[in-house]
Amino acid sequence: MKHDPLDAMALLARTPTALDALLRDLPKSWTLQDEGEGTWNSFNIVAHLVSGERTDWMPRVKMILESGESRVFEPFDRLAHAREIQGKSLGQMLDEFARLRSENLSELRALNLRPEDFERRGRHPAFGAVTLSQLLATWAVHDLTHLHQISRVLAHQYRDTVGPWSVYLGVLQCAGHSTNP
Repeated sequence: MKHDPLDAMALLARTPTALDALLRDLPKSWTLQDEGEGTWNSFNIVAHLVSGERTDWMPRVKMILESGESRVFEPFDRLAHAREIQGKSLGQMLDEFARLRSENLSELRALNLRPEDFERRGRHPAFGAVTLSQLLATWAVHDLTHLHQISRVLAHQYRDTVGPWSVYLGVLQCAGHSTNP
């Protein structure tokens, strides 16, 4: 598939609805369970996505467009979600994620990016030079990574209950993201 950065926005727009359909009003026995020590539950993952909407994606888009490689991106605090969840329900976090994502995509559309803009570069603290196109593709794949992670965390709750069928259930065999990014 040829990457069209604007097509990534179609996927990004669907993530809040997918998360809402999967998680809203599930019992806490589903959403507050993880895969073991050092792993996240579904609530943590949604809070992580909220944190990214606030501090990562659009700030980096703007930094690329305004400063290019002259400024290094702020490192992303992968554990900032702990502050996001204080005193909030999963439903509130899902609503917050949907609102922030909608605002960010509206802001991204308003930039009226041209094809040459997608080749503009910024500076990542670990990777060095990255393009706007790569950042947008990463944003979309980051969503898919965490949708996959949530599916795996939920399936993990029944890993013993399914008995011998576990050998046929790939989600129970996957070791990706067994610890958090």
